[in-house]
Amino acid sequence: MSDSYISIDGVRVRYRDSGAAGPVVLLVHGIGGSLELWSGQFTSANQGMRLIAVDLPGHGLSGFGERPFAAKTFAAFLWKFADALGLNQVHLAGNSLGGAIGLQMQAQQPARVQSMLLAAAANLGRECPLPFRLMTLPLLGELMSRAGPMAITQQIQAIFGPSFVVTDGLRKTIERNVMRPGAQAAFLATVRLLSDLSGQRASLVADAHAALASVSVPVLMLHGRQDSVIPFAHSEHAHTLVPTSQLQLVDDCGHTPQLEQADIFNTALRTLVAQA
Repeated sequence: MSDSYISIDGVRVRYRDSGAAGPVVLLVHGIGGSLELWSGQFTSANQGMRLIAVDLPGHGLSGFGERPFAAKTFAAFLWKFADALGLNQVHLAGNSLGGAIGLQMQAQQPARVQSMLLAAAANLGRECPLPFRLMTLPLLGELMSRAGPMAITQQIQAIFGPSFVVTDGLRKTIERNVMRPGAQAAFLATVRLLSDLSGQRASLVADAHAALASVSVPVLMLHGRQDSVIPFAHSEHAHTLVPTSQLQLVDDCGHTPQLEQADIFNTALRTLVAQA
């Protein structure tokens, strides 16, 4: 399946569209990721949905734009992307930062969101790994996020559980994402918008909880029990804030359930979309 490109606000955006008939599902990756992290969803089992995965600005093979992006800014940008593709209503599936973006998309244009799958979503609690917090410090952040073999290894160890086998193709994708000129600077700028030395920014957590309180569409909080980036307790607590939500904790799974446990994720996604 070939990728496509479109210009949004002067930013060249890469995306992958299954082109299938059926409900539209927008797939949004996490910080430092790219649309390849949704490769487990573009399978024959999901032919009843039109899946669209996108590289966020500053990620994958999309352009960078002129400013660092926070969740609300990414959300507004993706609504322009949806407009450009003629998408009136969408189901949202987001992983990590992508989950935080999906939640803000719902807050910005709730009538256009039919359901949400929040997979290990960011901004639902303050806890985050020490390296992310240290990266918010001047100079140290630049040193820690410098492109190179260590940054590649650290990303792989962080986002995947210990039992997940990283293929050569996936490793090359992560290497490309890390080593692309300008990518680590964009990564660091986003980290600093999301976090401070104490963890995920309290103001962003408050915004996310406020957005959750207004949700009326079906929501699934899905989280790997072995996630070393965001504690699954964040999803457990978020579940209590949304009467329309369900909670699914996945065993033998780290921070990227759509790849690590693709069959479980795909079944959950299809069930959620059918409920809407």
